[in-house]
Amino acid sequence: MKKILIKGLMAIVVMLCTSVAYSQDVSGTVSDANGPLPGASVLVKGTKNGTQTDFDGKFTIRNVGADAVLVFSYIGLKSEEVIVGGRSSITVALLEDSSQLDEVLIIGYGSVAKKDATGAVDQLNAKNFDNVAAPNPADLLRGKVAGVQVTQSSGEPGAGASIRIRGNSSIRSGNGPLIVVDGVPLDGGDVSTGSDIGLGGSSARNPLNFINQNDIESLTVLKDASSTAIYGSRGANGVIVITTKKSKSRETQLTYSNSIVFSSIASNLKLMDSAEFVANGGRDNGNPGYNWEDAILRNAMSTNHDLSFSKSTENSSTRISIGASNTEGIVNRTGLDKYTFALNNSNDLFGGALKVDTKVIYSSLRDEAALVTNNVGFIGNLIGAAMYWNPTDRLVNPNGTFNVRPNGSASDSNTFLNPAQLSQTYTDYTNTNKLLASIKSTLKITNDLNYQFLFGVETSNSARKFQLDPTMNIQNVAQATQQGTSELKFGQAGINQIERFSKTFEHTLNYNKSFGENFQFDALAGYSYYDYNAAGSEVTAKGFNANQRNLIDNIEGGLQNEFRANSFRNRTELQSYYGRVNATLYKKFLITASLRADGSTKLGINDKYGYFPAVGLGYKLLEDNEGLVNTLKFRANYGVTGNQEFAVNSAVARASYGNNGALNVDSNANEDLKWETTISSGLGLDFGLFNNRLTGSLDYFQRDTENLIFPVPAAATQPGPPSPRFVNLPGNLINKGFEVSANYKIIDTKDVTWEFAANASFLSNRMENFAGFIQAGALNGQGLSNAFVQVVTNDEPIYSYFMYEFRGYDAAGASIYADAAGADASLGLAARKLVGKQGLPKMNLGFSTNIAYKNFDAAVSFYGAFGHYLYNNTANAFFFKGAFNSGRNVPSDVATSPQAEGDPNAPSTKYLEKGDFLRMGNLTFGYTFSGATLERLKIKSARFFVNGQNLLLFTNYSGFDPEVNTDKTLNGVPSAGIDYLSYPRSQAVALGLNVTF
Repeated sequence: MKKILIKGLMAIVVMLCTSVAYSQDVSGTVSDANGPLPGASVLVKGTKNGTQTDFDGKFTIRNVGADAVLVFSYIGLKSEEVIVGGRSSITVALLEDSSQLDEVLIIGYGSVAKKDATGAVDQLNAKNFDNVAAPNPADLLRGKVAGVQVTQSSGEPGAGASIRIRGNSSIRSGNGPLIVVDGVPLDGGDVSTGSDIGLGGSSARNPLNFINQNDIESLTVLKDASSTAIYGSRGANGVIVITTKKSKSRETQLTYSNSIVFSSIASNLKLMDSAEFVANGGRDNGNPGYNWEDAILRNAMSTNHDLSFSKSTENSSTRISIGASNTEGIVNRTGLDKYTFALNNSNDLFGGALKVDTKVIYSSLRDEAALVTNNVGFIGNLIGAAMYWNPTDRLVNPNGTFNVRPNGSASDSNTFLNPAQLSQTYTDYTNTNKLLASIKSTLKITNDLNYQFLFGVETSNSARKFQLDPTMNIQNVAQATQQGTSELKFGQAGINQIERFSKTFEHTLNYNKSFGENFQFDALAGYSYYDYNAAGSEVTAKGFNANQRNLIDNIEGGLQNEFRANSFRNRTELQSYYGRVNATLYKKFLITASLRADGSTKLGINDKYGYFPAVGLGYKLLEDNEGLVNTLKFRANYGVTGNQEFAVNSAVARASYGNNGALNVDSNANEDLKWETTISSGLGLDFGLFNNRLTGSLDYFQRDTENLIFPVPAAATQPGPPSPRFVNLPGNLINKGFEVSANYKIIDTKDVTWEFAANASFLSNRMENFAGFIQAGALNGQGLSNAFVQVVTNDEPIYSYFMYEFRGYDAAGASIYADAAGADASLGLAARKLVGKQGLPKMNLGFSTNIAYKNFDAAVSFYGAFGHYLYNNTANAFFFKGAFNSGRNVPSDVATSPQAEGDPNAPSTKYLEKGDFLRMGNLTFGYTFSGATLERLKIKSARFFVNGQNLLLFTNYSGFDPEVNTDKTLNGVPSAGIDYLSYPRSQAVALGLNVTF
């Protein structure tokens, strides 16, 4: 009995001890990358015992066993399980969940979970961006999204870039997507002006330069009509929604980012050095050693600084950032200085019944440009002058003056330009100030219904000033002091200004309701009014005294008969009514339907309004399924969108006064001018395999654009020559394509993560039911006046090449071309023809991989384009036998070719090259510091990185770079795939540090 009692007492003691152990309290803190995390869930695994973290991310949970497992979770972050192990205090840092399926996508007038989207939508978040500041946010999309092609016009800092989403949907109107920043649709017009001097014109800078990459939270690309039709007349070319960062930290947070970038020319043209030049029969002027790169290029250094402050309370959040960057171009006296300010403030008022969001982006930019023009003749711009300079001649004479007669002939002095002199005597800078601001108020009427009002303002002021000193003797800018005299004056100057001011008003009602578990309903209805205003002026003068230097500030000092001035002012109003319904039935069937009605002052009075409906359907065949295939969702969409990116006042009669005071009719009215409309349809499949480690999508689409807007000659209604008017041409532009994208988490553990992503798009387009034959793709240079190489015609892709087919040289060194029947013929008998090649890529490819081991991380990305051809207008204009024999430098194969000196330099397939390329876009290595040292310095996080840009390029193209798009517009039709004396692209290495306090 005694033993039994002792055993019983021991059992009671054990039970009491066990009870005490299981009734202990556990406290701690939960945080994420931004600091303490309020509202995180803490749950004892296998029980209903749980709690949430408070405002400071702290928690206390009672009755926790010593061997219990706590599950920490938060929306958008990876859940983490922690064994208590008898501890009473636990600190957990949750990581961002990179699951593609749980991602929330920002779409037009709202958001949607990716797994519930019926449209083709892709989104990049800040973690996807490279660690070196990009002057243009469009660069962040390059190679990252299927169906999106980004091509910069040149390698110049701040240069314009063309963005194409699923190809081109118009032959003359704008093909760029609508850009929406924090809910405000941007104007879309050029913020700055180009310049036009005696050596050709240059294009405007990129209108997106004003946004600082470090202020961007996400970039969302809306690609099909199901997602873009809510934007109606502006959605035909796709939509890019940019969302800026807001405060996420309840603690005061200060972040500083800095990088220094070293750049140099990425690839070189193979021109002859002085020894080769002389050996091949070139004129020897006795001064060897010239290198064209040394004459105008440099190794550039750029710096970027960004500082942000953020703080949140229970009812408000504020983020303020400032940025400063100085980007040197690799061409001397070129670069971009950029200063930015951003404010994102949010306040909940009246117990959360009213929320007010205020957002401001301000930027000040200064562009410095060289004389790198896109339509110069045989004299050449800065790039051309540097390349053709005789390598056996000096740039500077022994007395310090510039050598202006490389061939020893006075007649050559104004057609053979000294590149060093041209660089020093040309000044071109543009100052641009831009403000984008909005205030959005959201009133919670009921738990299911809210009203939202958005007012946005976009304003910019840009002034471009340029001059060519009168000491530069150039044939094209020499002016006679009086008609019939031989006395000449030189020099040219100009001041171009553009002011833009636009207003956005939007009223939206949103109703969101769940009716049981089997029916979810989300509807919105809205009204928008947009008011876009633009004004500009231009003043130019030629013919200055030789001793004048500051021509810009004394522009009236030019010859009176060479003083020109003009100005413009226009306004566009757009009024819209729109609605959309999203419904989910039985958690499997997804329906999206939208309708927008747009009225625009751009259209004829008989067709002011257009109606743009769309529907998207989805079916979740599998969701969170066990086994090989975990997720499977089918999508289908159909819709109609419009394109309003055509010239203002196209539908009205326009006239202007000429220099003689006579009134000239520029365009007749067309009261029936209506929208270009694009009818789109598509099918898609979203999938998740291997426990959703492999996710991706497949998409097929077709777009049919009709009512193409184009200027055509009109019958004369008055004495004098007929004037054009804008009409809707009969015909269809058909785009078809297939897209695939995939993301695979190869390793996903606490210490090691490895992810691989890839995308590809296959595109085709062609004109149908089109009776026109429109010349496009203008050429410039020696013997190329009024030449062109592309056409828009029926049953052919747009930007199809139309030229002579080169067959080689005959015994006399004359070029042989094929005639229309395919037989050999001389140039005089040959006929130009379609050669079966196009300037638009048929395939775009991108892939990247990211790997992290504890504090180390590395990433590399590649992208490329295939199936298209580039026309080397530079070679056509400068690299031929006659140029070499006149004393100009050329590649060695041109100097030794059998071509005769007088052989006409006709546009032909001789200068048509494959444009295929694969480029390493970025290579990054980083290390994140941690430990007691950071804590003592009160640093929350610090990361050092090394980044390389454009380090590798695989291509057979002989020019500077295959990724080029010189603006060679003809008849209002833009070009694609033409390269002419473009600014060389650079490769760069950057060192950077990001610190958060």
